[in-house]
Amino acid sequence: MFLKINYDGPIFAQYETVSKQLDVLLEGETDAIANLSNASALLNQFLNEINWVGFYLMKDGELVLGPFQGLPACFRIPVGRGVCGTAARDKETLVIADVHTFPGHIACDAASSSEIVIPLVKNEVVIGVLDIDSPNKNRFSEEDRRGLELFVTTLMKHI
Repeated sequence: MFLKINYDGPIFAQYETVSKQLDVLLEGETDAIANLSNASALLNQFLNEINWVGFYLMKDGELVLGPFQGLPACFRIPVGRGVCGTAARDKETLVIADVHTFPGHIACDAASSSEIVIPLVKNEVVIGVLDIDSPNKNRFSEEDRRGLELFVTTLMKHI
């Protein structure tokens, strides 16, 4: 049974806790969709000031909507387009303080103002991205980037 806990202490320590919680939660499950679903739910209850969290998965050369928490979203994103497609193409985390200034931003939710996207890389190949949106500008810090990259590293052990 999953019990919601209160996270406290420095932000990176909180990310370490949620990453350990993810590792235990996914232990023994081999289905990627089930694991991505629980990962998005865990992040949704952990993070504050967000309006969307979820995954896009690489299929036939484009990103296709996967498990998520939030309002309905764009179904497909071409690699190299928008924040998600650019992060997938470049294989690097993107932290965007104001999405309205990002060239080619794809607005799935008009309320989103900032975004962080972390590529999911397995055997040097991008298999998808973790995408998190916030209605607040400048929501995601360097500590968030480091913490979410740790979370994705933990997740990838179970994908």
